[in-house]
This record gives sequence, C-alpha cells and structure tokens, in this order.
Amino acid sequence: MEKFFNTAGPMKRDMNYYISSFDRFNYDDIENLIHKERYFVLHAPRQTGKTSALFEMMERINSEGRYDCLYANIESAQASRSDVTRGIRTICESIASAAFIYLKNDTLKKWVLEYKHKVEAEKLLFELLQYWTINNPKPIVLFIDEVDALVGDTLISLLRQIRTGYNQRPNAFPQSIVLCGVRDVRDYRIHTKDNEIITGGSAFNIKAKSLTLDNFTYDESKKLLLQHTIETGQKFEEKIFDKLWSDTKGQPWLVNALASEMTWENKTLRNDRARVIMLEDYKAAREVLIHSRATHLDQLIDKLQEPRVKRVIIPILANKSSEESDFSDRDLEYVSDLGLITRRPSVAISNDIYRESIPRE
Repeated sequence: MEKFFNTAGPMKRDMNYYISSFDRFNYDDIENLIHKERYFVLHAPRQTGKTSALFEMMERINSEGRYDCLYANIESAQASRSDVTRGIRTICESIASAAFIYLKNDTLKKWVLEYKHKVEAEKLLFELLQYWTINNPKPIVLFIDEVDALVGDTLISLLRQIRTGYNQRPNAFPQSIVLCGVRDVRDYRIHTKDNEIITGGSAFNIKAKSLTLDNFTYDESKKLLLQHTIETGQKFEEKIFDKLWSDTKGQPWLVNALASEMTWENKTLRNDRARVIMLEDYKAAREVLIHSRATHLDQLIDKLQEPRVKRVIIPILANKSSEESDFSDRDLEYVSDLGLITRRPSVAISNDIYRESIPRE
C-alpha cells in the first residue's frame, strides 16, 4: 500500500508522508534541558504534530540508552473535572498503562492496583513517581500530554505533586518532566471548587522554559507534497505551492488535509497517478475542506465563544489597528497559542483559510 497524508492522530513513519520533528525544532535545547534536570513546557496549537514529535523524541531518547523516557496521555482524566480522587487515580493509571505499553514495564500497573485505594489522592501521583524512580535502573524522563485538558482541583493537585517531588530528582523523582498541551502553563486560570482562581504559573513555579512547535515552513510544506511525487510519480503543478502557503502558512493539519483531498479523496486523481494535479484541482479541494466542517476547523470555531478570543478576533475582523484595539498582551499570547492569529509583522488571522472560515461564524 502506498503512503498517504495523515489527518488523524500521530503520524506513522511507515505509512504516512511526514516531516521529521527534528527538522522543526532545536532538539539540542530539549536535550540540554533534560541533561540539566529541568522541568519544562512544550506547547503548540492542536494538530500541529506535537504528539508525533513527543513519540519521535521518546524513541530517540530510549534508543540512546541513557534514560528511560515515557510518553503518557492523561486526557482521560478530563472527565473527572474537580473530583481529585478520581482524576489523580486516572492519571496514575494512564502513566502505568503507558509504561507497560512503551517500556514493557508492568511494575507500575501492579503498584497502582495495590495502592490507589490506600494512598490519598493528594499524594498518589507523587508516591507513584517516587517509587518508579527509586526502583528503576535508569533516570526517568516523563512526557505528560494533554495537561491543559484537566480542570480545577485535579489540575492543581497534579501540578503541586510534581512540584513537591522536584527537589528529589533525579534519584527519587524523574530527571525531567515535560508538560505538554495547547497552552503554556502560565495561561492556565484554574477555578477551584471554592471559586478560588489560581494561575498555572503560581502552581508550577519550577518551570525552566516554555518551548513551542512551529508550523511547517514554505519549503517543508512543499517537501511534504513532493514525497507523494517520489512515492507515486504523480506531479503537482508548480502554482499550487504558493497558493498552499498563503492558504495555510504551513499549518500542518491544513497542509495534510488539502494534500489528502487532492491525492486520495479525489478519485479521478487517485486512480490515475499519471495525471498531473493542477491548480484547479487544488482549488476544488480547498472548497471541499472549508465546507466540510472538519473537526480541526470546528475546534477553532468553538474557541470563538471564549471572551479572551472575542476580544482579539472581533477588532481584527473590523479591520481595527492594534492601537485602536488596545489588545491585552495576555489575550494575544493566548489566541496566538491557539494558532488563530499571528503577531508579526502585525496582528492578523493566521492564514487565508482561517480568514475565510472565521467570519462565517
């Protein structure tokens, strides 16, 4: 089976066309933070390849043999909301399950099964990570994904238990912990069950640095499409690449979705690989994508309901200048982290497809 453009979940190198994460960020920075026993944040908008990057890094770190590196997705704890006991148990179960799958380590599953009802939730994650580190032959690097899916007291408990163990690293707590999500931890505004508001920065003041994963460059977007040409012999009209760039500005999901629409969903082009993909084919794919209400676009549109997003987007749509709009820096950072706007050279909607889709809503 020929490779295809991925639009759902982490990429698989044996099945998907892809741009390596190591071409998209400075891995030396991450490696340096890990060696220095730092805890840090990696954030990027949804569907930019963040999870794929974490898997690539986990594989590379484990292959080098110095650390045991684990990726754990804790999104399932979101349903617990402010039920700390249920939420922290779910997080511990997610980490234990990931260790069994990716590191072939079943000791954490056994520990959680024995202690999740014996240890109070406010200490359970701390004691799990402490137990694992003390009994593991190598220092541990832990990637915790979808942290900002958590809310309320469950999120506060997670951050505080990690902070509690920080001074014990690397002998009795992980060498390095990376919190991953859409937003930087400083943008977390956590509402407790007592209606107290706690910022992520105050709950996790041990963060050494915040890193982000950028969109594809123009050359990377083109390189991704040309992998299809190399694989199948099917060519793209050169005009497509400039149009693709203005429409997407390298947003990885959009680039993959448009390419998939042209090369797979268009059955005429799929069944005749000798046929060159023309600009008219691209424009047709673009219209299908915009009108399809794809999940990616729906998720962005949903964010338009948030007051912080409205305060930025509405003035932009009204063509007001930054001086007229008096944007808050925190609002701009938040909406930029969501991938909806760019801030340089001026504040604007990120790309032509978003620019066309957002006003319709």
